Amino acid sequence: MLFFTQCFGAVLDLIHLRFQHYKAKRVFSAAGQLVCVVNPTHSLKYAPTRCAAAQASTEQGILPPCHHHEAVHDPQLVPCTCPLFSCPWEGHLEVVVSHLRQTHRINILQGAEIVFLATDMHLPAPTDWIIMHSCLGHQFLLVLRKQEKYEGHPQFFATMMLIGTPTQADNFTYRLELNRNQRRLKWEATPRSILECVDSVISDGDCLVLNTSLAQLFSDNGSLAIGIAITTSKVHSSEAEV
Repeated sequence: MLFFTQCFGAVLDLIHLRFQHYKAKRVFSAAGQLVCVVNPTHSLKYAPTRCAAAQASTEQGILPPCHHHEAVHDPQLVPCTCPLFSCPWEGHLEVVVSHLRQTHRINILQGAEIVFLATDMHLPAPTDWIIMHSCLGHQFLLVLRKQEKYEGHPQFFATMMLIGTPTQADNFTYRLELNRNQRRLKWEATPRSILECVDSVISDGDCLVLNTSLAQLFSDNGSLAIGIAITTSKVHSSEAEV
């Protein structure tokens, strides 16, 4: 009976996963778009990322601690950029992708246009939905975060970060689009470099921002489908339109 119960539960999970894929494909008309179902990463205690901690230390005039008995902190080392994890890892920019995939098990998808399907939107803040997007010879990090910017009023923040330098990020434009029940909302902007930290981007509000009621308009049974498209562009624009 125990074996049967476990197998039956696994079958139900597969059916639920297939159903989520079907819903996302039904929402977006492009039949060939790749759909990624992203489960939330939830933490009862929000741990600030190392880049945020380093920024705070710098503002207070405190130098960040050295590692491996180094006399001087290497400015070329990038702290772990995975939100909601207090990860002590540091490394060079070219190995950030392998760290995120191997240590934090973040999925990576390929293609110019994909559908990001975030599940369990009802979970309390702070909660993150994260994937990596490989496109046009570069890797991008998409972060959807549910966070209380004001107590008792959670909001959703979605942003795309290039795993590269700010100069490289200026060569791209990303578009996030929500489309459901004859409503469409689109955010288009230049991605920020992963060197600038996800926390600072969200604090500045330089991303797609949804309050709870607006997110519910576009959600389907607790899931939110976001269409993602990345293009090369030298034109810097940022807009949100309904």
